Amino acid sequence: MTTRVPMTINGEARLREELQQLKSVERPKVIAAIAEAREHGDLKENAEYHAAREQQGFIEGRIQEIESKLSAAQVIDVTTIENTGKVIFGTTVHLLNVETDEQVVYKIVGEDEADIKAGKISISSPIARALVGKSEGEVVAIRVPSGTVEYEIEEVEHI
Repeated sequence: MTTRVPMTINGEARLREELQQLKSVERPKVIAAIAEAREHGDLKENAEYHAAREQQGFIEGRIQEIESKLSAAQVIDVTTIENTGKVIFGTTVHLLNVETDEQVVYKIVGEDEADIKAGKISISSPIARALVGKSEGEVVAIRVPSGTVEYEIEEVEHI
């Protein structure tokens, strides 16, 4: 049984774009580079040939990885789900650090979409796992490398 891979609509679109780029641009480019390197003669001592073959292996591996993720994808459009104030996959969560009054905003996304600088955290991250299932107004203790931090969930948005 294949494990479903949760992702947002944007995450799926970005993976499909990358797959298209790899198949229509990168793959033909590396095939041409291999053909050109073969024309130079002895393949044992041809660094260009070996580099192109290595690049081809990387591209083919990435294509297989993306196709596998897309085939197991469970695309979740959080905008179509009623906002009950509960934290679920795809929601944007406004948090208030109870000790420092510092506010942070995180969007809970799939693993391929995570980008902490953009405020996107993976569903499998410790913060997201602690938040999922909680509701607005609740205080959540989250274990971080420096100890435990308490956050109050101020708002849950479905955007």
